Amino acid sequence: MSNPKHKIVVAVTGASGSIYAKVLLDKLSRLKDQIEDVALVFSDNAKEVWSVELGNRDYEKYSFKIYNKNDFNAPFASGSAKYGTLIICPCSMGTMARIASGISNDLITRAADVILKERRKLILIPRDTPLSLIHINNMKTVTEAGGIICPASPSFYSQPKNFEDLAATVVDRVIDLAGLEQVSFRWGNK
Repeated sequence: MSNPKHKIVVAVTGASGSIYAKVLLDKLSRLKDQIEDVALVFSDNAKEVWSVELGNRDYEKYSFKIYNKNDFNAPFASGSAKYGTLIICPCSMGTMARIASGISNDLITRAADVILKERRKLILIPRDTPLSLIHINNMKTVTEAGGIICPASPSFYSQPKNFEDLAATVVDRVIDLAGLEQVSFRWGNK
């Protein structure tokens, strides 16, 4: 029996680090044979931050359906739709705080609430630094609830050549955490 295809939600918040979201969406586009659906949702500031940091509006070019942040009729607003993974990339500290507090005031935080209650995979990619004790405690709370905190801390042992390669060192970990198969740099493989 073949593995079932993945249903993934990608949420992009207004935190700095749009390059991570771009590289993630590019890689998910290339892994479409393993994916049944990718649903996208952007916070109010995410598109503006993307435009400022990347100098384009390429988030519009992906074939994934984009849902309005207030669309509580989106399929992944309910556990019955069986989306298995929510990736918030990058994840603002405000979004993380609302998730840690159980506040579902938009589609992103509602989707996180659903993923956690259904015991599915929530992956948060925070980029902020330094961290306050409030941030650390919110990360602890999300982790205790079953979420995965994957900080946007790139690695250098693969000798990345540009910003996208550098961002890929984080995104490749996220892809692995989501359970997708990919070819990427692996420590110890020559």
